[in-house]
Amino acid sequence: MVTIRLYDTSARQIRDFTPLVPGCVSIYLCGATVQAAPHIGHIRSGLNFDILRRWFDYRGYDVTFVRNVTDVDDKIIRKSAEQQRPWWAIGYENERAFNDGYAALGCLPPTYEPRATGHVTEMVEMMRGLIDTGHAYEAEGNVYFDVKSFPAYLQLSNQELDNLLQPEGEGETGKRDPRDFAMWKAAKPGEPSWETPWGRGRPGWHLECSAMAHKYLGSAFDIHGGGIDLIFPHHENEIAQARAYGDEFARYWVHNSWVTMSGEKMSKSLGNSVLVAEMVKRWRPIVLRYYLGTPHYRSTIEYSDEALREAESAFARIEGFVQRVTEKAGKTVPPADEVPPSFAEAMDEDLGVPQALAVVHTTVRQGNSALAADDKEEAVARLAEVRAMLGVLGLDPLDAHWSDENDRSEDLHGVVDTLVRLVLQQRESARARKDWAVADAIRDQLNQSGLVIEDSPQGPRWTLGPR
Repeated sequence: MVTIRLYDTSARQIRDFTPLVPGCVSIYLCGATVQAAPHIGHIRSGLNFDILRRWFDYRGYDVTFVRNVTDVDDKIIRKSAEQQRPWWAIGYENERAFNDGYAALGCLPPTYEPRATGHVTEMVEMMRGLIDTGHAYEAEGNVYFDVKSFPAYLQLSNQELDNLLQPEGEGETGKRDPRDFAMWKAAKPGEPSWETPWGRGRPGWHLECSAMAHKYLGSAFDIHGGGIDLIFPHHENEIAQARAYGDEFARYWVHNSWVTMSGEKMSKSLGNSVLVAEMVKRWRPIVLRYYLGTPHYRSTIEYSDEALREAESAFARIEGFVQRVTEKAGKTVPPADEVPPSFAEAMDEDLGVPQALAVVHTTVRQGNSALAADDKEEAVARLAEVRAMLGVLGLDPLDAHWSDENDRSEDLHGVVDTLVRLVLQQRESARARKDWAVADAIRDQLNQSGLVIEDSPQGPRWTLGPR
């Protein structure tokens, strides 16, 4: 198989990807903590790993993709108290909102999507093993991991234990060292709890992922993913638990960067989030996917309406080419069997989507030149390549996933087309009688309304211009 290279956070360099099992790849992605509806920063992570998964699939790998749901934690419990609603109702409502967001932006469903609350048995088993080997201890109904018992602690984040300040969490009493972290929290009145050998309580945030990765992917797997904000403490603590338990755990660590607003990470706590459910009302979902999925996964995206308009305009150039060649061919042109070599080289090198996208736009320009030269065969060949590349990125406008959106757009397009053609007929009449002032005035008014008029040998065409 062709070698794919990925930036491994633990190695701090790009490494050749060598799977544990030839021809297979196992991925665990830290998914949603469902205390609130998702903003586009949350969905970016899902999109980035959807593209990674699609690329592995294109390269012939059998992919197992696990994305968990954290459906109980401190934040959800606080929301429950604030809203006077059951914690599970808040969690389920927001889990559905996340899945709606993933689906709206074209993310393939995971192979498995386990919830934390469904895996308490596996967590208890892991805690029992860690206590028996001296890596964890019980204190007042809480179970803590002893960080000094694991010499490799903090290697992922490249910190020194002596410099680490880990203040006690709420209710975390009985710690031997303030830097020890909670694996299990003793029950409090009104909070959800489960029975364990150490009394009733609920999971700590970090334990769930170590336990679920072990259950679904075994003691060793290929790639663990998530946002850069999870490197410490979450992923660092996952590693400590899993490896102290005896698992090799993840062999590669892949992290995506943030979506920011005014230079700050987009987050619910900062109040600067842009909810997916609202964004898909303002922008076509395929345009949102283009905007969030085409920058390099390790680069920060600074959110602005202007940046989204630029993404919309760039995608419109691609989509316009697809539509024009389809009309010229008189049929739907299937994707090519293979993407161009330069596109593949870019994707193989740490998922270089920006460089791969440049190949898409170059191919579109070549196809447009072929159209201008009335070279139908060449235009169709370029469209087949473009569709193959867009398919890998989840951006093919002719893909069945986007058909509902396209159907709605076509209905509206038909209405607008009828009205615009009436106006264009008036413009053609003015041109026929050489009344250029009226013809130009009509064109200018159409341009001001957001339409771009193109005079072609087959007659005038219109397209939507950038917002």
